[in-house]
Amino acid sequence: MEISSHKTTNKLYIIAWVFGLLFYFLDYVIRSAPAVMIPQLSQQFNVTSVGLITIIGTYYYTYSTCSLVAGIALDKFGAKYSLFIGTLILGIGCLLFLASTAFVGTTGRLLQGAGCAFAFPGCVYLASKGFSAKSLATAIGFTQCLGMLGGSAGQFIVAPMLEKGMHIDTFWLVIGVITIVVAIGLGIVIPGQKKNNATAETKNAPQQKTGLLHPYKIVFSNPQSWLCGVISGLLFAPTTIFAMTWAVAFFQEDRAFDYHSASISSAMVAFGWAFGCPILGYVTDKIGRRKPVLRFGALMMIGSLILLLYFPNLIPESYSMFLLGVGSGAAMIPYSIIKEANPDEVKGSATGAINFITFSITTLLSPLFTHLFGKTLATTTHKALHFQQAGLFWVASIALAILLSYILKETGRGKTVAA
Repeated sequence: MEISSHKTTNKLYIIAWVFGLLFYFLDYVIRSAPAVMIPQLSQQFNVTSVGLITIIGTYYYTYSTCSLVAGIALDKFGAKYSLFIGTLILGIGCLLFLASTAFVGTTGRLLQGAGCAFAFPGCVYLASKGFSAKSLATAIGFTQCLGMLGGSAGQFIVAPMLEKGMHIDTFWLVIGVITIVVAIGLGIVIPGQKKNNATAETKNAPQQKTGLLHPYKIVFSNPQSWLCGVISGLLFAPTTIFAMTWAVAFFQEDRAFDYHSASISSAMVAFGWAFGCPILGYVTDKIGRRKPVLRFGALMMIGSLILLLYFPNLIPESYSMFLLGVGSGAAMIPYSIIKEANPDEVKGSATGAINFITFSITTLLSPLFTHLFGKTLATTTHKALHFQQAGLFWVASIALAILLSYILKETGRGKTVAA
């Protein structure tokens, strides 16, 4: 009876994980979609393009900080209430984009970031409850893959819909309502957290008091945790800031692409991610080492950017962007390293911690890139040079990640002294 009950609970968590995948898919759709509606949103909020990019970038302020809150909430209250509230906040944030003021738009974007912070940690939590240890890595890889497909859909599918006349209000209303429906579904299907009945032996044992922030104290006191987060952030930034925010505008202004071609080329990065994450993850598990695959992916990113910047006639820009996405799948490898570099009892908090550090890097780099290259996008007369200089900014970011990887300790089962 007990075994049967355990299997039933596992099935319920797998069903809940499927709903969690919808949440994570919507997370990336909502994260990337504003990049293909910059003129419309600028008009809606009555701001310049640069002002709109600033509003879009506030997503990462709350995403990074609320990643820590999500880790604590999942450990303390379980997934049922945490994911319901996170998804509901995301839905409300989408509906606020129907307003026509910059203040409400900024508030909506902040809520979108806060809600999305619960998506990936929540999916990992549900997967760990529903799948066996030998299937868990596959489930997490599939989760990340679906998220990246959402990022691609946010540009690949939304851009043609806007071209055919769909108003942005329709998009934000529909996506907001769908997200709220998913929130209700998560609240219904996720099993409630069971309280463990303390045995007499446990009751008599001395209780060790630890605060809510104690796991984070362990994680953040480990220098390897910071290295993992910074490296991941430097590899993520070309995707989150360039591809999902600026790429459409850069292709249109500096490369004279039409809107359709610019949107498709931009969307290819997230599409490449969907392949790169599971492939690079499989390779690093297969060889039992993390750092060589991490560096290979980073070098692949640099190579694809060099092709994009200096050899656009060699292969189409969309192919270079796809290869950039495949290589940037290496940004997920530090997520495995940080878990292996910290004690078992804080592995859940380690996910929240690396999300916080990773997207804090995005929060810092986004205004810097905007100041250096975004503000001059429409005014520069040296279009080709401007595009190349902007691209070299990301080459430098990736190169720094490679250098830092030599300080990072190898945690794979095939680690050697030389690694």
